Parts: sequence; structure tokens; C-alpha cells
Amino acid sequence: MIFGLAPLDWVIILSYVAVIVYLGIRAKNKVKNTGDYFMAGRRGNKISMIANAFGAGTHTDQAIGVAGATYQIGLAGIWYQWMYLFATPFFWLIAPIYRRVRYVTTGDFFEERYGSKVGVAYSVMGLLYFIMDLGLILKGTGTAIEAVTHGAISSLAIIIAVTIFFLGYSILGGLVSALSINMIQGFFILVLSFLLIPFALHAGGGITAIKAKLPAYMFSFIAPKEVTLFFILVVVINGLVGIVVQPHHMAVGGAGKSEKSCRSGWTYGTFTKRIVTLGWAFVGVFAAALYPGLSHANRENAFGIMVANLLPSGLIGLMIASMVAAVLAVCHNYMVGGSAIITNNFYKKYFARKDKPVNELKIARLSAAILVIGGVTFALTIPSVIQGLTYTWYFTAYFGIGFWMAIFWKRANRYGFWANLIVASIVNLYTGPYFSFGLGWSTAYQIAAYLPAGFIAMIVVSLMTKKEPEEKLNRFYSLLHTPVGEEYKLKEKGIEIMLEGESTGKPPNGDESLEENGQSLLLVDLLSLHKKFTFKRYRVDITGFSWALLFVLGILGIGLLAARIG
Repeated sequence: MIFGLAPLDWVIILSYVAVIVYLGIRAKNKVKNTGDYFMAGRRGNKISMIANAFGAGTHTDQAIGVAGATYQIGLAGIWYQWMYLFATPFFWLIAPIYRRVRYVTTGDFFEERYGSKVGVAYSVMGLLYFIMDLGLILKGTGTAIEAVTHGAISSLAIIIAVTIFFLGYSILGGLVSALSINMIQGFFILVLSFLLIPFALHAGGGITAIKAKLPAYMFSFIAPKEVTLFFILVVVINGLVGIVVQPHHMAVGGAGKSEKSCRSGWTYGTFTKRIVTLGWAFVGVFAAALYPGLSHANRENAFGIMVANLLPSGLIGLMIASMVAAVLAVCHNYMVGGSAIITNNFYKKYFARKDKPVNELKIARLSAAILVIGGVTFALTIPSVIQGLTYTWYFTAYFGIGFWMAIFWKRANRYGFWANLIVASIVNLYTGPYFSFGLGWSTAYQIAAYLPAGFIAMIVVSLMTKKEPEEKLNRFYSLLHTPVGEEYKLKEKGIEIMLEGESTGKPPNGDESLEENGQSLLLVDLLSLHKKFTFKRYRVDITGFSWALLFVLGILGIGLLAARIG
């Protein structure tokens, strides 16, 4: 044994590392500018966009956190990730918004809609999100692999090694390498999610024997405590509000050649994640039957304990490679997204000298490394994955309110945004357990308080203050009303396109615009649907959203059927 692993395990791990590094270095040759580095030149096709969305949204800490939660409270722990299940059909509606604005970062979105100060505020939040989530991902992976090696390799050593690895290949190729390599990473994530299940069933004597060892609520998707029905309802709503401003989604939803590749990629790549989440949930429940006794503080060790005790040599190495793959896929996107914010929304605006040419690619790669160092620091300080996860729920929701209002309400302004941010934050702090004067409410009740408070504050203050400049609003909504393939309309109006990329949307035939021929956006026209609505005009939105709803029902059905077996 070498550091708690058999030689065969090391051969598999090192072979995986060599292949990924080689592919990452090859991708460097395709990166000519920051448009390639941050958005892969908007060259993503359906398959690569699906693979990238799956990889960017699926990481080891989520498997660790869900397995730990289901170990203690049963299948209901899946809602720590399934909170976005009902939001996923909306990705079909949201993705073309990211693509049509043709921005590089979500910070650009907030700056163009609400002004530079709001853009800076969002960019700070985006960087904090990346740092926190990078930390959570590294923390979860370190915890799991330390358990697999029975402590022979410390969590700290794992965090450092994994960080050096993904920096070594991803810092060169940016999103170009992410789109190509994440197709391979997707295979490993599937292994991560389902490999343990047959071994757990064999060790436990089958599903019937496992169920006999556990209380009935362990196989229910609603728990008697922690993840109650009320908790599920409010986190689902909070998830839908906040998901749109997770800062990597501008690239995940907007780096495709066409609106359809962006829609298909984000929606169905994410649905793949919803399916594999079932694997993590059942692993945690099976661990509760096979290895009972873990405390609440140690429940996130359940996944690693299962790997160490159930898998033979070789498959342990494959599982560790899979854990690392799930880290690399998302950290790659986070690193590139954070680099884009630092370069685009800070350096170029506030630090670059106008009289001196700047090597933006050099700045982008340097800022990516700085971001990762922040993530490592957070990984070494956060006590648990689930605790860190709830922190990100809060501040993304505050900005999510501003995003949604920006899309469908032209009257929303910067003053309303600041009011929402201040009021929602104060309500959250006052109702939470953070200070002695706080009410000490649970997460679910905090969300139920700060979400409506934020929306009401934004509406009231926006109505009481002056509108955003009409020229700014016209430019913003012109982008939203111009499908990919009709960029000539923007150029005729003199509207700047921040990053056009390889637009493969087809221009209309004759006098009928693409919007009139099925590509109008329901969310953008939400408040004027009573005047504009026809099925023909919103055909792409309606049909795609309907199919996605059927996928939600199908995934729920799979989960319920699996829980009833035995």
C-alpha cells in the first residue's frame, strides 16, 4: 500500500491525470484572445454545451453533502441539490437571455442595466461566490479522499494536490479546454454517482434487508425534521430566484453557437445532474444501514467510508479519479468565470492604463490563479459543506431579485435594486441566529421572510424614484429582442455588441422576423403577454418548456419508484 492505496489504484489515478493534462495543454493552441478564453468564442455545439453544463453543475462536494444529509435524515436530504429540480425547465427560457445580451460576464449585465456601481457590487458578490464554492468543492473532495485512504493522505494535502492539478491544465486553455475535456469528465461523474450502489446492495444483503435496518422515513422524500415540506417549498422558490445570477451561468448558458445549443446545453446538461443526484442520495441511505453511528458533524464522511470499505483495488482508484474529475469540471468553469470578472469588470475598467497596451490573456490567467488561492483559503476554514452551501443561497437570492426584475419590468431601477439588497440583507440578519438580538429562525423561515421583503422593497422604491436613462434601457431591451442571427439589426441601430462570437442562428426569410416566427421570449415580454401572445410567436419557448416539465415528472417518477423497490 502507498499512502493507503494499492499500486493499481495509483496507476489508474496517474493515467487519468496524464490524459487530462495533455488535453488541457493541447487546448491552449485554440485560445487566441479573451473571447476564446472566457466564452470559447461562442463556438459550443449542443453536445459540448450539454457536457459542459453537466460538468459545471456537478461536483464532488455535492455528492458528499447529499450523501451526508441522506445518511442522517433519509432520501429527503436530496433536496439540498434537488432544490433546483423545478427550476430546471426555466433554464430553457433563461438561456437565450444570456446569449442575446452578448455580454461576457453577469457583472456586465448588472452594469448595463443598473449602472456601474451595481455592476461592481455584483462583481464582488460573484467573486465571493466563486471563492466560497471553490472552497466547498475542495473541502468536500478532501474530506472524501481522506476517508478513502483511512487518513493516510490528509485533507489538506489532497486540497493542495488537486488545486495544483487543475491549475496546471485549465489555466492555459480557459473555456475552450472546458468544453472539450468536460465530455470526458462526464463519464467519470457517472461513475462517481452509481458505482457504489451495486456493492452496497451486495454488502447489505439486498434492498429488502437494508430497508429492514432503517426506519421507514429514510425512504421518503419528505423528512420529519430538517428537510420538511415547508423547507422544500421555500428552498425551491429561493433556488429559482437565485440560480440566474450564479456567475458561471453567463458562460454555461451563453457560450453556444446558437440559442438552441445554449438552451439544450444548460437544460439537459442540468437534467443529467438531477438524475445522478439520485445515486448520491441512495449511497447515503445505504451507508446509514451498513455503517451506522456517524454523528451530525461527521456525516459527510459517509461517502468516503463506503468507497474505502466496499470497493476493490482498481475501482478505488477509478472512484478517486472520478471525484477529482467532478472537481476539475466545475473548478475549471469557476476559475474562468472569476477570471472574466476580474479582467473585464475590474482590471480593464479601473486599473488598465489607456496609454499602454495590455496583454489581457496574461491578466486573465493571473487572475484565475489568484481566485483559486482564495478558494483554497476558504476550504481550510469552512466547517462543513452543507453550512457553506446555505450561505450561497442567501446572497445569490438578493441579486436574483434584481436580475428577474431587470428582465420583465422596465421600471426597475438602481435605487430599487439597492433597496432590495439592503432590506433583504437586514431581514435575513435579524431573523437568523447570527447575533444575540436575532430571532434565531431556521433557514426556511428566513427565506420566507427576506424574499418577499426584497421584492416589495425593489418595487416600491423603483416607483418612487426616477427611471433609468431611456437610452440605456432601449439598448438593453434591443439586445433582448434581437435573436442570434439578426445581429445586423443591432449594427444598423449603432448598438455595440460586446462579444458576438460565431453566431449560427439563421436570419429570417422575407419580412418576418425571428421573434415573430417563434423566437420571442416569454420572460422578456411577461408584462405585455396579454397584448402580444400567440403560440406561433412563442413557439420555441412553449414547446421546449413543456418537454422540460415532462422531464421533471419523469425524474420524480424514477425517484419514487426506486424508493419503493423492496
